[in-house]
Amino acid sequence: MSPDYAELHALSNFTFLRGASHPEELVERAAALGYHALALTDECSLAGIVRAHVAAREASLKLIVGSEVNLEDGPRLALLATDRAAYGRLVALLTRGRRAAPKGSYRLRRADLEAEPLEGCLALWLPGRVADATEGAWVRERFGEDAWLAVELMAAGRDRERLGELEALGRRLGLPRVASGDVHLHLRERQPLQDVLTAVRLGLTVESAGLALYANGERHLKSRAELARRYPAALLAATLAVAERARFSLEELRYEYPEELVPEGHTPASWLRALTEAGFARRFPDGAPAAVRTLVEHELALIAELKYEPFFLTVEDLVAFARRRGILCQGRGSAANSAVCYCLGITEVDPSRMSLLFERFVSKERNEPPDIDVDFEHERREEVIQYLYQKYGRHRAALTATVICYRPRSALRDIGKALGLDTLTCERLARSMQWWDGSRIDDGRVREAGLDPANPMLARALGLARELIGFPRHLSQHVGGFVIARRSLAELVPVENAAMEERTVIEWDKDDLDDLGLLKVDVLGLGMLTAIRRALALVAARRRRPFAMADVPPEDPATYAMISRADTIGVFQIESRAQMAMLPRLKPRNYYDLVIEVAIIRPGPIQGDMVHPYLRRRNGEEPVSYPSVEVKDVLERTLGVPIFQEQVMQLAVVAAGFSPGEADRLRRAMAAWKRRGGLGPFEARLIDGMRARGYAEGFARAIFNQILGFGEYGFPESHAASFALLVYVSAWLKCHEPAAFTAALLNSQPMGFYAPAQLARDAREHGVEVRGVDVNRSAVETTLEGEPPALRLGFNQVRGLARASAERLVEARGERPFASVQDLAERASLERRDLSALAASGALGTLAGHRHRAAWDVGGIVAPMPLLPTPRIAEGAPLLRAPREGEDIVADYRSLGLSLGRHPLALLRPRLAAKGLLRAEEVRGLPQGARIRTCGIVLVRQRPGSASGVTFVTLEDETGVVNLVVWRNVGERWRRPLLESRLLEAGGTLQREGDVVHLIVERLVDRSPLLGALIAPSRDFH
Repeated sequence: MSPDYAELHALSNFTFLRGASHPEELVERAAALGYHALALTDECSLAGIVRAHVAAREASLKLIVGSEVNLEDGPRLALLATDRAAYGRLVALLTRGRRAAPKGSYRLRRADLEAEPLEGCLALWLPGRVADATEGAWVRERFGEDAWLAVELMAAGRDRERLGELEALGRRLGLPRVASGDVHLHLRERQPLQDVLTAVRLGLTVESAGLALYANGERHLKSRAELARRYPAALLAATLAVAERARFSLEELRYEYPEELVPEGHTPASWLRALTEAGFARRFPDGAPAAVRTLVEHELALIAELKYEPFFLTVEDLVAFARRRGILCQGRGSAANSAVCYCLGITEVDPSRMSLLFERFVSKERNEPPDIDVDFEHERREEVIQYLYQKYGRHRAALTATVICYRPRSALRDIGKALGLDTLTCERLARSMQWWDGSRIDDGRVREAGLDPANPMLARALGLARELIGFPRHLSQHVGGFVIARRSLAELVPVENAAMEERTVIEWDKDDLDDLGLLKVDVLGLGMLTAIRRALALVAARRRRPFAMADVPPEDPATYAMISRADTIGVFQIESRAQMAMLPRLKPRNYYDLVIEVAIIRPGPIQGDMVHPYLRRRNGEEPVSYPSVEVKDVLERTLGVPIFQEQVMQLAVVAAGFSPGEADRLRRAMAAWKRRGGLGPFEARLIDGMRARGYAEGFARAIFNQILGFGEYGFPESHAASFALLVYVSAWLKCHEPAAFTAALLNSQPMGFYAPAQLARDAREHGVEVRGVDVNRSAVETTLEGEPPALRLGFNQVRGLARASAERLVEARGERPFASVQDLAERASLERRDLSALAASGALGTLAGHRHRAAWDVGGIVAPMPLLPTPRIAEGAPLLRAPREGEDIVADYRSLGLSLGRHPLALLRPRLAAKGLLRAEEVRGLPQGARIRTCGIVLVRQRPGSASGVTFVTLEDETGVVNLVVWRNVGERWRRPLLESRLLEAGGTLQREGDVVHLIVERLVDRSPLLGALIAPSRDFH
């Protein structure tokens, strides 16, 4: 019978570019081999430990928490935590090492282990090829009875001799011996990949790596029978003794909230009550519906029972800071399910207008922290982040990590280089893959790149790259997820430096925190909030009175009429082609219609076949019926069709007998079932529960199929409600203040689907005059002039002009207008580079005439001499011709990203017409089924995850836009013009549904050479 065994030294692929197996793979393999325990000991890291913890819990395997460290002036050790206190000390040590070195590395010396006692940590000394007895003596002195000498035998040709040497050394030093495996792989078959990772880490090819590679594949998890043949029984038994002492589990971690938010004389509960009551009075000055008061009391009681008051106070403090600084912010996601959050000002979603399910947000059964996302203006989010750091200190606040994983392109590049493929071949391989190919590396794509996937070297590279996809490459910082601790974070999770200065990140990502039930506050940036704040400020300046979001008139008919026409370029969330196609069919008439509009064009409702039934019922083409009063209460607001996550949860409660906590577990399973499976048990529970309550089998099956359709894309009603508020405000601004709205969008770039050229064109089509950049009139940013307001493009639109230079220019002009280019250069202290950028943009027109003259004048600028006055030499005007119209347009696009002259295709129209290519306005007038050919500049390419491989393309010419629908098979056939064209010809059949017109594409041709040097980049796949 094979002996029991605990592996005490194993590295996962979270020891980046060294380990070659996922933590979950190591755990599952160890459990399958019948191991007693497994220690995950990634190098100076606990980044993979949570994933191993979750897998070990499911596999009923004991997981030992540890880490390997390599001291600069001493031994290599595997340190294992025995209890919670020892874990805290280990975390503090790893943090010390990481913070002492640049991102991605660490620096530890013997003094670091001596300065911070590691009481309770077990130490395995991992001697090198030649064991240094002085290192072992230091380990024995430092750790005493908590130290072992690790014997690792790798079938390198002298195992018996190695064993004898280490046994003798251990006896001499008084160090007990224990077997361990220096595990890097869960299976031997991963060794080629481990070799490649080593080469990538060292910046070498596999061929040149030499002795840096392991001699064999013995660093895998071995069967217990193999271990018994390799190691003496005493060394195997010692692994169990060590494992018995390492009793710590991540289950013991508990989050402790910050304390300083409660003023003296209050408890967290009383202070949250006080803030909520004050907010309640402010929100409902004339009194609230009784249901809202009941809801507030229900939430406060549940919050008190679970002791979550400090969490709500933490978020309220952030929002209050932003409001004091005039920073627009908006809570969304789960927060919008909370009446308390509404009273605290965290969200603007009025609970009296919504059907809320607080258990989606806080669940007694789930007993884990709620999740609140708060969006702040993206340009001012850093102020909020720095406030967090200043309030709590860097030792208590840090960003969560994001694990950057290998995708096909990066995997092919790294594998190709490691195998010695030339740079050109690596790039051709990588560029042949598109994001929508997912995690697949398709041989067909390789052939399209002109390469043969059957070539032995390429076949080897492709196979290894497929293995590498999904491996973690490094840790990056999350976009805004913060963890804030009562005491030092270094007692909870290792903290390391981020690439950005003054930023630190913890080693766990959002999913890890969720799995452990630890608090995260999302401090996110949203470009539309910046644009709305800028637009409101412009409106206020023009009206000469304050104007805020609250002053936007509600339920404005003209705004909804504009939305229903799909006139929504620039409007938050509903400017995509899919949304624009839906708007004339849905015809939103009120706020709740916008909530549905935001949510319905999502993969979940589309894949669950909910869109068309909802539209048919809304248009009276299909009767609305409900199998019971309880189901009607849940689905009436969406005409009997479940569109939101909350509705699925409520259905599980009222129709299948789920508790609210069970319903939330269903939501979590829905979110993960495509990755992990796990909906099977819920299927029987749902269907049996519905049948037991009298519902037909067909209804129960239909509900379950819709849940499957939601997959990981189910959209919360609360999230849609928060977004719908911003949809309405941005739409109202576009409808009633188009100049201010467009100026704000231009000043908030990059954001949205449309580039400045389309935003400016859309404004002009709505009657707004757009004026060019002028050194004697423009401000740093785009501004409004006159009444009705015209747009004056700002210097921020000029490529290559530094903002500081623009600010100096505006300040100098305040004294008097500039009289010449020389005067501008001297008074604004502009360098030749800035002057050239202004000349190229046409901004010097009032000083120099046309662009060619401006460039001449810039070339003649004489720098002032320190002691003598600048000589003034009268020159005759150079006989330079003015640029041709086409040259001006090309220069406009190159410098400004837009042109106020004619559209580029107006100049090409005779050539396009000769080819039979129709203008957009001609296309719009043709009937259903017409076969046409058209051509336009590519504005946007989109391929939604729900679209089954369909690509949506928007083309623009001088008369408008044409929307293309490119089915998967057509896209595959015409892949290169589809992906690479700047000017695209499309032929196919016209599809018309009311005001919505699409061209169903059959053929594509790249006409980009006709544009010459014109730079017109598209906004693709975002």
